[in-house]
Amino acid sequence: MTLHPALRAMMLLGAASLAGCSTAKTVVTAPFKAVGQGVDWATTSQEEADRNRGREMRKQEERDRKERKRAEKEARRHQRDD
Repeated sequence: MTLHPALRAMMLLGAASLAGCSTAKTVVTAPFKAVGQGVDWATTSQEEADRNRGREMRKQEERDRKERKRAEKEARRHQRDD
């Protein structure tokens, strides 16, 4: 029994592709992994958002404290001048 040349070629290619299956998988999945990593970098998790919000709140409290301190100092200065 002789195999059709096209069938023989497909069988040889199939056997060859099985030998390099992990390489083929790596090549095929690499773009998806890269996109997934890009999405991870571009998005913020809830934990990160909470941490960033807490940091911003502490910074705002510090700015408010400094402004209040400056205003009190200015008020004392004006009281002395009167």
